[in-house]
Amino acid sequence: MTTRLPWRSAASADPVPVLAAAQRVADDLMDGLAGPRTRHAAHGLRRLFGVPGLGLTDLSGSLIWSGRPAADDVVISALDEVLHSETPVSEPGLLALPLHVHDELAGVLLVTEGKTAVARQAAELVVHALERGRLEASAEQAAEAELRALRAEISPHFVYNALTVISSLVRSDPDRARDLMLDFAEYTRYSLARHGEYTMVAEEFRAIETYLALQRAVLGERLRVQVRVAPEVLAVAVPYLVLEPLVENAIRHGIEPRSEAGFIQVQGMAEGNDCVISVEDDGLGMDPARAAAILAGRGDDGGVGLANVDRRLRSVYGPWYGLTVETEVGAGTRVVVRVPRFQPGVLP
Repeated sequence: MTTRLPWRSAASADPVPVLAAAQRVADDLMDGLAGPRTRHAAHGLRRLFGVPGLGLTDLSGSLIWSGRPAADDVVISALDEVLHSETPVSEPGLLALPLHVHDELAGVLLVTEGKTAVARQAAELVVHALERGRLEASAEQAAEAELRALRAEISPHFVYNALTVISSLVRSDPDRARDLMLDFAEYTRYSLARHGEYTMVAEEFRAIETYLALQRAVLGERLRVQVRVAPEVLAVAVPYLVLEPLVENAIRHGIEPRSEAGFIQVQGMAEGNDCVISVEDDGLGMDPARAAAILAGRGDDGGVGLANVDRRLRSVYGPWYGLTVETEVGAGTRVVVRVPRFQPGVLP
């Protein structure tokens, strides 16, 4: 005899409401069993599986019920046994199932007067939702860690040189020293302060212009720059801190090691539905194979910023976007950023 589960019976008639209800339950559990929407998830599960009562608890023992609960002594006994044995427990009128998320016990599902098959299906739904929530939280934490890594890469050597130049101008040219100090304050504010996940191309260009002003003060005639950006891309939303690391790499690895003057050009333009930004220098360049290794995260420390930015862009926009590097030994380097001008969910 085949057991027909309540939610499967409904699905055979019209699966759309059932799938929508399951999705709502999964969304409610994104923050875990101790999240603010756990009670709403319990109500949704009970209705979805047609059981008289359903309870959810994390390892802290904070139990949330929907519908008719079982007797307290029965619940306490079942929870104690499940938490110690990590196996399903059946008590009179109650089923208690452990919820294992990535092979670790995360909580317990309780079902009153329900069939074992129904309870197992409900537990599977909860586990899948909790696993998805943890994966998304891990991805967000990784993105935040990469952003912190970019902030940490601000060169102490550059900071020291910039402050040394500013201090040397305090008496001889106080007006310029004041302007450079304001530029330095703006640069550190943008690079180190807490920001939202996304900003606008206009803000990124403002940050690199400030950085270049400081670098021109440090390097003097050794650095020539040109910055051009089309008005139609200024409002394009991009992940925070994606351009400054590219400009810093161009100076540190393309221009500074040379004895003669160098030129850096930064351009932003629209190409159809895409925003294309390029950072180009006429510096030392490198072997294309080494550039590919750096972009893949296998290069030396000097390329960590490039790999970091590329991963962040591709995680937001997909594999068709990100960075490309054009280079050759002695021929300089051109790094191109390509992102869509409009992307759902990406707002400054």
